[in-house]
Amino acid sequence: MSMNRWKLPVAYIKQNFLLILTAAGSAGIFLVVIALYQLPAETVGYASALTALFLLTVGFIRFRHFCGKHRELTDLRNQITVPAVPLPETSSLIERDYQELIRLLDKERGRIVYDKDRAYQEMVEYHTIWAHQIKTPIAAMRLLLQSDSTPDKNELSEQLFRIEQYTEMVLQFIRLGSTGTDFVFRTVALDDCVKQAVRKYAKSFIRKQIKLKYDPIEAEVLTDEKWLVFVIEQLLSNALKYTPQGEISICMHPDRPKALVIEDTGIGIDPADLPRVFEHGYTGFNGRADKKSTGIGLYLCKRIMDRLSHTIEIESEVGRGTKVILGLESAPLHVE
Repeated sequence: MSMNRWKLPVAYIKQNFLLILTAAGSAGIFLVVIALYQLPAETVGYASALTALFLLTVGFIRFRHFCGKHRELTDLRNQITVPAVPLPETSSLIERDYQELIRLLDKERGRIVYDKDRAYQEMVEYHTIWAHQIKTPIAAMRLLLQSDSTPDKNELSEQLFRIEQYTEMVLQFIRLGSTGTDFVFRTVALDDCVKQAVRKYAKSFIRKQIKLKYDPIEAEVLTDEKWLVFVIEQLLSNALKYTPQGEISICMHPDRPKALVIEDTGIGIDPADLPRVFEHGYTGFNGRADKKSTGIGLYLCKRIMDRLSHTIEIESEVGRGTKVILGLESAPLHVE
């Protein structure tokens, strides 16, 4: 008999070794007692044969059941990629406990696989969009350089700025999706964060002739300065993109001492789009009309604000501008 044919019997004996040992010991005690009382050999043999037959029958039935369950579990193991695998019925409490544990592990495995697949899909979609985005300013710069006249330095600078902006967005997208982040929380002057973002877009304000209404802010917040500045930059970028003329104002909320308001007088957002503006890839009516919107900017802002334990809200009316409120309140820290 080959080793494979001995595999199940050996496994069965190992699993039921204590039970077999108990049965053998009981039979031995039975025979010793009979021998001590010097009962007739025929009676002893008959009793022994019946006992052995009974034990062998029970053992054979249990072995058949053991083999059947092994085959069933082997078949299920081959279906491990299928969620919610139906496990066989059992009357054993311990086995039911193991099955419940398996179900919980399978559920957690499914959640992890789903999250990883979704993150990978988002990454692929974003890089696809980014590749198309980056082509536009590169092509514009190429045309300017190939023209007969001297290239317009301001236009070249604008296209180079767009490339830098798209590159920064993709880097932040990758960092945000990694298992570890470089968050450094400390108390910072909110005025410094706003000024950094405003300086970056100063030329865009001048080129589009958009007025900036901003007074110094006397407020400090507990946050990560680099990531908060990135959020403010994205909001200013959106405000400039969708404000053909008028002004953009930055101020503190009148009723919330730790809430920053960025408001524009642009084209506004359709009420039907407001509940979905933070979804990944959702561009809304304005984005579809613009043809260049990716639906990534506000999605990144929302994710970053959530990671910073801050909030972001949007209020808007079509034709009357958009107001974004950044809630920068923080819970008190208790150090033991």
